Amino acid sequence: MKRMNLAANALLFLSGTLVSALLLSAAATAQTATVSSTPDPLQIARGAKAWSDNCGRCHNYRDPKEFSDKNWDVIVNHMRTLAPLPGATARDIKTFLKASN
Repeated sequence: MKRMNLAANALLFLSGTLVSALLLSAAATAQTATVSSTPDPLQIARGAKAWSDNCGRCHNYRDPKEFSDKNWDVIVNHMRTLAPLPGATARDIKTFLKASN
């Protein structure tokens, strides 16, 4: 009887985990679909200024084409914690770098 309860609990846990993963995936897909594919020119300008003001303090400027959009996501997110950069500034920098790619 205990084995049956253990198996039922394990199945229930796995089912709940799968449903949660599917719901999170659907929510992420829906959120991504609503994001505009054309960047805001003002955000690009703010990002260029923030990149110049912040990143150039410690780094040689890199050509934005040197890294892919995914690489820039990782790099900017990493540097956001080290710099520290406000979230809006990091988003502006990412938008600038991706638009310049």
